[in-house]
Amino acid sequence: MASFAKIGLNSKVIEILSVVNEVLHDSNGVEQESIGIDFLTKLTGYPVWKQTSYNTVGGVHNNNGIPFRKNHAGIGYTYDEDRDAFIPKKPFNSWVLNEDTCLWEAPIAKPNDDNMYSWNESTLTWDIVEV
Repeated sequence: MASFAKIGLNSKVIEILSVVNEVLHDSNGVEQESIGIDFLTKLTGYPVWKQTSYNTVGGVHNNNGIPFRKNHAGIGYTYDEDRDAFIPKKPFNSWVLNEDTCLWEAPIAKPNDDNMYSWNESTLTWDIVEV
C-alpha cells in the first residue's frame, strides 16, 4: 500500500489515506506519485496530496531502501516544500530542528543509560522518570 498525506492550510497534514500500489503504476508498470495524486483528487475532490512512506524516519529507510521525505507524515505534521520533508509538531519551545533528519532535538542530549527520562522544559534538563 502507498500512503498519501492530505495537505491543508499552512501546509499542515490533515489526513492520511492509503492507495493500493497497482493504482500508481504507469503504462510501463512504474509507480508514479502523480498518478496516486490524480486518483485521490478524483476520489475526494481535494487536490493537495503528497506521498509518504511508513518506512522512513529521520531520513533513514528502515528496510535499507531509499528514504522518502525525511519522515512518515502524521496528522498535525507540516509539509516543508523547500526541504521536501514532513516535520512533526515542535514538542517544546527550546528544541531545535535537525536539518538532516527534520526531527526536533532537545538542546541537551538525552542521557544514554538504562534510566527512563522525560524532558523538563522549565529547567531545560532531562529528568529521571521513577517507575
